[in-house]
Amino acid sequence: MHDGQATTGSDTDPGLPASRSEGGLPVEGARLLIPGETCWRIERADRFAVFVDAAEYFATLKRAVLRAQRRVLFIGWDFDPRIRLDPLAGGRPKDDRLGAVLERAVAQNPQLEIGVLQWDLGMLRALGRGLQPIVLLDRRTSDRLTLAIDTHHPVGGAHHQKIVVIDDCLAFTGGIDVTADRWDTPDHSDVNPHRRSPAPGRAEGRPAGPWHDATSMLTGPAARAVAELARTRWESGTGERLEPLTEERTCWPEEVEPLLTDVDVAIARTRPEHDGVDLVHEIELLWLAGIAAARRSIYVESQYFASRRIAEAIAERLREPDGPEVVVLNPWTADGWLSEKAMGTARARVLEIVREADVHDRFRLYCPVTEQREPIYVHAKVAVIDDRLLRLGSSNVNNRSMGLDTECDLAIEAVEGRPGDDRVAATILAFRDRLLAEHLGCTPDDVAAAVADTGSLVQGIERLRRPTGRSVVPFEPPELGPVDRALAESEVLDREKTPNRWRRVERWFAGGRRPRNRVRA
Repeated sequence: MHDGQATTGSDTDPGLPASRSEGGLPVEGARLLIPGETCWRIERADRFAVFVDAAEYFATLKRAVLRAQRRVLFIGWDFDPRIRLDPLAGGRPKDDRLGAVLERAVAQNPQLEIGVLQWDLGMLRALGRGLQPIVLLDRRTSDRLTLAIDTHHPVGGAHHQKIVVIDDCLAFTGGIDVTADRWDTPDHSDVNPHRRSPAPGRAEGRPAGPWHDATSMLTGPAARAVAELARTRWESGTGERLEPLTEERTCWPEEVEPLLTDVDVAIARTRPEHDGVDLVHEIELLWLAGIAAARRSIYVESQYFASRRIAEAIAERLREPDGPEVVVLNPWTADGWLSEKAMGTARARVLEIVREADVHDRFRLYCPVTEQREPIYVHAKVAVIDDRLLRLGSSNVNNRSMGLDTECDLAIEAVEGRPGDDRVAATILAFRDRLLAEHLGCTPDDVAAAVADTGSLVQGIERLRRPTGRSVVPFEPPELGPVDRALAESEVLDREKTPNRWRRVERWFAGGRRPRNRVRA
C-alpha cells in the first residue's frame, strides 16, 4: 500500500464538486468525503451490513472463519481466545470458544493461515486477567496459526483498530473487539445467562453487564481496501509482508441481509506520527467537516465525549440561531477507575464548553439504561449527520483517537443529486432510527413518527423517553473539584497535541478559520 497516497477507487462522478470553501469547509453540494483529506480512499462495496451489538457479529464471524480458504487476519486492540462466539446455537461450550474455532479452522483446511495481531499493552492486560498467550502458541498449535504482538506505536499510543479480514474478500471493521465482555443482544436484558466473561479457574466465567456496540461487514473493492490496510498493519507489527489474495470468489454470508448494496464506502484513518511515518488524521478532519455541514441534526454514539476540538466545533454550531441539534449517547461512567478519572473528568470539562454555547437548547447527552434502569455500557462509535453521512468505526470522540492511536472508520455519504443516493439517504436515516429505537424501547417507526411530529430530533426523543423501564436518561456530570479539574486540563491519558497535528489542522482550515466562516449549504 502506498500509505501516503490517496486513491479514489470507484468514486467516478466528476460532475459533483469535491472542493471546499475558502475557509476550508464544505460548500453547498460539495462532498464531505474527499480522498487524501477527510478519508484515505473511496471504494465500492458490493454489499454492506452493520451488526448492532456483538451476538450476531460473533456468530457470523465464527461461520466465516470456518469457511475461510486461504487467510484470516485479526487486527485488534484486544483479543481473548476463551470467549464463546455463538452461545445461542447450543453445543459444547469448549467447541464454541474462539481459540478452539481457530484451531479447528486450520486443522480442517491445510491451505489456511490465520494471523492475530494484538496491541502489546493489550497483551499485558490479558496477562493481568489470567490469560496465557500459550493458548495459541504452544507446540500443539499449528504453525499456520500465529499470534503476534504489535509494539510499533508512539509512547502512550494504542493500536485501536478492530479489523478482521477473510481471504481479502470479506472484511469486518468497527468498534467491536473480539474479546471478553463484548457479547450481548440488542435487548440488553438485565440478566442474560449467555453474557459471561471468562475467568481463570471457572468453567462458565462471571456474569457480564449489558454492552452496546456496532461493527460492519463488507465485500467488493472496499473490502479489499480494508484488507490492504490490515496487511500493512501486519507488516508494520511483524516485519512480514503478506501478498494480496487475488482469487475472485463469492464470500458474503448469505444468511446476513445487507444494509446497502453497490454503495461507495470511504475509509478514514488515524495514524500517529511515529518512527519517520507522517501523521494521518483523516478521521478528525471528517468530524470537523461533518459538524460544519450538518443542517438539522448530529447523532453520535461514543464511548467517550472528551475531544476539545470536536466540542469546540459543536459549540460553534450550537451558538447559531439555525444550527443543528446534537444528540450524544455515552456510557454513564468509563470502564475502570483510571479511565473514569481521566476521561470522565475530561467529559465534564468539554460539557461545560458545549452547554455554555447551547443558548438555543439543542444539545443533549443521554445514557441508555436497562428495563431495571441499570446503565448499559456504550462502546459503539457511530455518527449520523442528517440523512447525509453514516460513520462507523473504531475511533472515539476523544483526543487520542484523533491523532495518537491508530484507528479505522468507514463512512457512507448520500450526495444530493447523485443518482440512487435517495436510497442511501433513506437508509442512513432509518439506521439512526433503529439505534434510537433500541435505546428507547420502541420501534423505528415510533422514532420516525415522533421526530416528524415534533420537527425535532431532541423533542422526538423527549416524547419517547420514559421514567421507568428501558430508555435513555440525561447525563449530569459531577462537580469537578480542584484535583479533578487539574486532571481534566492536563489531558494526562488523552493527549490533545501530537507533533505537527494542529499545524496540519489549521492549514486544512486555510488560515485557521472556524466553522462559523463556512459557506452554509
